[in-house]
Amino acid sequence: MITNNTKRVYTQQKDDLILRDFLAADRTVLANERTFLAYIRTALSLLVTGVSFVTFSDMKLVVFAGFILIPVSIVILLTGVIRFCHIRKKLAHIAY
Repeated sequence: MITNNTKRVYTQQKDDLILRDFLAADRTVLANERTFLAYIRTALSLLVTGVSFVTFSDMKLVVFAGFILIPVSIVILLTGVIRFCHIRKKLAHIAY
């Protein structure tokens, strides 16, 4: 069961941090950026697939799938942006 104690905030001062803590914070920031890039890559792939389905296909089912993939890609991109900004804001106080 998840309690409020699991949502600890790193409250140490910068002077109390050791190198390991700075490196861990850097790895966390980089992981957040990597995840954001994965969201962008997925959204772009779905968008290109949807546009190509709509443009180059004569089958109605494939065209319909293309029209579905385009808004799905936009939703995935927005989800990635919102998640990235939310986590970046939570990480802003760690060591920077």
